[in-house]
Amino acid sequence: MSPSGNSPGTLDDPGISSGEILSDEELCSNIQKKIDAKTKPPGSLGKLESLALRIALRQKTAEPTFKRPTILVFAADHGATAHGISAFPQEVTRQMVLNFLRGGAAINVFARQSGMELRIIDSGIAGPPIEHNGLIRLPAGEGTADYVIQDAITSEQLEFCKNSAATVIEGLERSGCNLVGFGEMGIGNTSSASLILHFLGNVSLEECVGAGTGLDLNEQNHKLNVLQKARDRKPSITEPEEVLRSFGGFEIAQMYAAMKIGHEKGMLLLIDGFISSAAFLVAYCENPEVLSSAVFCHRSKEKGHQKLLEIFQAEPVLDLEMRLGEGTGCALAFPILRSSIAFLNEMASFESAGVTGSG
Repeated sequence: MSPSGNSPGTLDDPGISSGEILSDEELCSNIQKKIDAKTKPPGSLGKLESLALRIALRQKTAEPTFKRPTILVFAADHGATAHGISAFPQEVTRQMVLNFLRGGAAINVFARQSGMELRIIDSGIAGPPIEHNGLIRLPAGEGTADYVIQDAITSEQLEFCKNSAATVIEGLERSGCNLVGFGEMGIGNTSSASLILHFLGNVSLEECVGAGTGLDLNEQNHKLNVLQKARDRKPSITEPEEVLRSFGGFEIAQMYAAMKIGHEKGMLLLIDGFISSAAFLVAYCENPEVLSSAVFCHRSKEKGHQKLLEIFQAEPVLDLEMRLGEGTGCALAFPILRSSIAFLNEMASFESAGVTGSG
């Protein structure tokens, strides 16, 4: 028996079996009836109720479960950092990846706390290979080219990113994973995300460019000037993968491809902050249906992230004024997602508890 007292695969409403083949509308109606039948005033669990409905619809079941929840952190370097667009030097990407592998970063702490698996991927870190058993090495190069003067990613490199992302997601699928969180590490990648948002979201660069790793106003103005020069090199492109090749990063390209494939495989996608959401924007512009797979985990304090959330008409789970990246928002939001399906699966109904309902 399930914790709620119902047979597995049934709803609290008599005569409704999860073995039936239902339309999306019927399934949505039935899950909402199950939510409303719980021993609580209607809507009193607020966003937990909408999360439960969203997750149950994604899994096409009234009794959703999370299996081997995993955060993928994609790491790569950016050639445009030569223009001083970050408060930190390029070598910090490598240093932080080593910190991830030692278990000492924020994402390690929060993933452990949330009970999520964590996998670190070398998408294209500059310098000699990092030899570590815990690192998945899928580099498309030693950092992207300088997009101020040429395209960041070649067509061949983009194909490699797409194929390698497929390898990662297919491996997770074989392991039984049905929920994937997306994080990143890459000095300079807020600049790539800003350009992607500018071109694909039709947002002015001024509204896209923020503090990144902690730039002051003068440094932000310099960053904006650099990105304007990059933009002027190819001012009118609109095709998603062309924008990605022109101004993206290897970590962003692999996230974009992994999100597309994860959606196709029925996984729930946890989207972190600004960089992950920019990668998601590329996937969304190619196929808006990918939005049905996504949970936006937090509202980043990075300037352009609010614009991205507006494009997706998304209300994130958390708003903690963070702008760290690494997938930290995914790890912090996951316990709330767990709570949303726990009440759906385990909380008694008015009928099963013998409690008189409203009305």
